[in-house]
Amino acid sequence: MRASTRNRLPGTITEVVKGTAATKVSLQVGDNHMVALITTESAEELGLRVGQHVTALVKATDVMILAEDGE
Repeated sequence: MRASTRNRLPGTITEVVKGTAATKVSLQVGDNHMVALITTESAEELGLRVGQHVTALVKATDVMILAEDGE
């Protein structure tokens, strides 16, 4: 499978919370925690489950940086 997205973050699913229309998918990406909200239909088609290794593809028009003072 090919995708044009350059921001690819491999991770492991830690939680899947299905709703009627949307599903919350929590991922452990290295030392970081990430949450994606996708359609329930997509989650079911992908067969997402806790412990599954996946890749998050991130496309954003804005990126914000937070830095602590003096570090």
